[in-house]
Amino acid sequence: MAPTSAGNLAPATAILVVVVAVVLAAAAASQDGDALTEFRKGMSDPDGALASWDPDLVNPCTWFRVTCNADNRVIRLDLEEMNLSDHLSADLARLDQLQFMEIASNNIEGPIPPEFGNLENLISLDLCNNTISGPIPPSLGKLKSLKFMRIDHNLLTGPIPNELAGLSNLMILNVSNNDLCGTIPTSGPFDHFPPSSFASNPRLRYPGMDDDDTGR
Repeated sequence: MAPTSAGNLAPATAILVVVVAVVLAAAAASQDGDALTEFRKGMSDPDGALASWDPDLVNPCTWFRVTCNADNRVIRLDLEEMNLSDHLSADLARLDQLQFMEIASNNIEGPIPPEFGNLENLISLDLCNNTISGPIPPSLGKLKSLKFMRIDHNLLTGPIPNELAGLSNLMILNVSNNDLCGTIPTSGPFDHFPPSSFASNPRLRYPGMDDDDTGR
């Protein structure tokens, strides 16, 4: 038998590469669907806003308020004002291409999962106007792509983690109307955030302030 030439191998190799890429992309899209399905299972959805989230579909790109990129990976969740309640699922951290998490103005309670710090492509995190409690996870300091963080009007407690000062791309921060305490960081992006970003946290203070100066 004559040896197979390199010229004959090249097309076969190219086809194999394409097949592998398609399989991997489908698996990743399925992983996104699984993560969102777990999120939905943990939510109370009295208005049926997530009724279109059918786990039997190939990928979640046709689901209500879900946006995907050209590779069918989830990049955006727009779930504002949908009357959702219960706890945020750490499974959302499996959406490794997610850029926008907009879950404002619902009835979400419980803590912000520390696993959200693994969302390295996240640009906007908007969880404002809920009843989220507990501390701000220091792991959010790993979100180096983050530009917008709105977690105001919740029930958050504890200090603002110094790790957030390392978010060099952060343009807008709002942690007002919580029950945060301790000293506000002043380095990194914190040198340009206005006082309104921290308002209505009676136990929060700038460096050098006396206790009598709190309560803005």
